[in-house]
Amino acid sequence: MVFFLRLILAAVIIASVSEISGRWPRIGALLLSLPLTSILAFSFSWQAHGDLKSMSAMARETLILVPLTLPFFVPLAFAEQWHMGFWTAVAVGLLATSVMILGWFAISQNFN
Repeated sequence: MVFFLRLILAAVIIASVSEISGRWPRIGALLLSLPLTSILAFSFSWQAHGDLKSMSAMARETLILVPLTLPFFVPLAFAEQWHMGFWTAVAVGLLATSVMILGWFAISQNFN
């Protein structure tokens, strides 16, 4: 039951941000830039497990990984100027982000 409540809450937030961004792109961008997924995931994880050591480790890893996901937004931000369609820009952004993350994991394995 708790899982479905979490699922509904996450869906409502995503749908709300989508609706808001259609009317007010700047407010939508602000909401998208907030770490809503992280806030929900940390809260749900804390409620389920209450393990501060695990939460701290997850926060440290998130702190490292967030900058590596920023290349996703570059093709979307310049799609119009670069004459890219929406899905092409999404695909290029996902590819760029995947390369960054896979590169990080490959490099970081050498230090463990």
